[in-house]
Amino acid sequence: MFSKKPLTIDEQINQLQKRGLHIPNKSFASKYLSNISYYRLGEYWYVMQKDKVTHIFKPNSRFENVIALYNFDAELRLLLFDIIEKIEISLRTKLIYHLSHELDPWWFQNFDLFADGMALVKTLANLEQELSRSKDVTIKNHFKNHKDDKRFPPAWKSLEQTSFGALSKLYGNLKPTVKSKDIIAIEFGAVNHTYLPSWLQSIAQIRNYCAHHSRLWNRNLPGTVKLLSNPPNPWIKEIENVPKQHEFIHLYVHMCLMKYLLNTIHPRNTFTNRLKELFKRYPNVDQNALGMKPNWHQEPLWQQ
Repeated sequence: MFSKKPLTIDEQINQLQKRGLHIPNKSFASKYLSNISYYRLGEYWYVMQKDKVTHIFKPNSRFENVIALYNFDAELRLLLFDIIEKIEISLRTKLIYHLSHELDPWWFQNFDLFADGMALVKTLANLEQELSRSKDVTIKNHFKNHKDDKRFPPAWKSLEQTSFGALSKLYGNLKPTVKSKDIIAIEFGAVNHTYLPSWLQSIAQIRNYCAHHSRLWNRNLPGTVKLLSNPPNPWIKEIENVPKQHEFIHLYVHMCLMKYLLNTIHPRNTFTNRLKELFKRYPNVDQNALGMKPNWHQEPLWQQ
C-alpha cells in the first residue's frame, strides 16, 4: 500500500541535498519548487542519479543544471510546436482542397472512401463534439442558415475545427484508391501514401506532448515511422547519420521528418538556425539524449 506523505518545500530541498544534489541557494530552489512540482522536475534529475532505487545522485550533480535542462526542454517544445503548426495547416489545406475537388465537400463523411469504418465513426463523433461547442462565427452562421441540411458543414468549414491528430487519422484511413492520397504524399515529398501516415501520426503525438507541456528530452517516442530509402528531396547524406530502426525512440528522427516536411512548405525556413541557437544557449545539454547525430546541421536536409 502506498504510504508516502507529501513533503513541504523545505523538506523536499533537504531530501535532495541528503541524496547528493548540490543546492547552494535554498531560496533559488524554493522559488522553483513552489512553481514547478518536485515530481515534474524529477523527470530531469533522474538521469543525474547513480542509484535509481535509493535516488542517490552522481558527484557534481547541481540543481541549477536541472533547471537549465527543464528550461531547454520548455524552449524546445515551443520551437517544435511552431514547426508542427505549419505542417498541420498545410495538411489541413491539402486535404480540404484535393479531396473536395476530386470528390465533393463532404468526402470525410463518405464511408466508402475509408478502410476502417469504426475508426471513421470515432473521428466523426469527435468532430461533431468540436463543432457543437465551437464559438466560431462561421460555424454558428452555417447551422443557423442551413437548418434543414443535416450534414456536417463542408470540409473547408468542418475540418478547420478539428485537431492535427484527427487530420492524420483521416488521411491514413483513406483507401489507397483515392487519388488525392498519393497527390498529397507527393506534394510533401513522401513519394506515395505508404510513408506519410506514420510521419503524421508520430508528429501528431509529439504535438500533444508539446501542448500538454510534457517532457521531450530523453523520452521514448513513437517507433513505427517508415523512412524512405531514397527521398526525392534533400535528406541525410552520411550513412552513419541516418536514423536506424532501433533509434526511433529518439526525438532526432522525428525532427528530421518535421524538417523534411517543412522544407516543402517553407523552403527557406529557419528551423536549423533556431535549433542551433537553442543548443548554444544551453551548452551543457546532452544532444545524444535526443539522438542528435555528429554534425547533424551539415547534412543536406538541415541546410535547406
